[in-house]
Amino acid sequence: MVYKFRVILDAEEDVFRDIAILEDDTLEDFHNAIVNAFDFDGLEIASFYTCDNEWNQEEEISLFDTGDIMGEQKIMNDFQLSEVLHKDSTKIIYVYDFLNMWTFLIELAAIEEIEAGVIYPNTLFSHGVMPAEAPDKDFSESTTSDFDYDEDDYDEDDLDSLDGGDNFEDFGFEENWN
Repeated sequence: MVYKFRVILDAEEDVFRDIAILEDDTLEDFHNAIVNAFDFDGLEIASFYTCDNEWNQEEEISLFDTGDIMGEQKIMNDFQLSEVLHKDSTKIIYVYDFLNMWTFLIELAAIEEIEAGVIYPNTLFSHGVMPAEAPDKDFSESTTSDFDYDEDDYDEDDLDSLDGGDNFEDFGFEENWN
């Protein structure tokens, strides 16, 4: 079978590629297809991240094993696409170049029969021009609303107290710890 993905740059501008790849290709093969489709040089480290339907990041699957204990970290070459992505799990996040954080949202759009004469992986459609630099990430929108303080909602009983006051010595912090 052939998996058809839409790979979208996480940016304000519409930049995406549609890629067809065989279901038994590895995540490393998919990484290489993405690198080629977006004209990266392929010299940077990258990772896929499994996620839920709301794009909440879960497990990392790295290009290389960079863990402290060899063999403990999941790597792309160990996983076929069909092991990670299928009709019940259609989304994954891809990050290329951890200094610049090129971030892509990837969704499985279709599972189809192999077409005779087509070489896979194959970039089916290309939309938008890649910016010269990775888009900046603005985390303020998602976190600000979580911490907005409304004085009317304040209830002292909702707060945990330490020995009835603000005694942080039990936590082992020194006065000038930073």
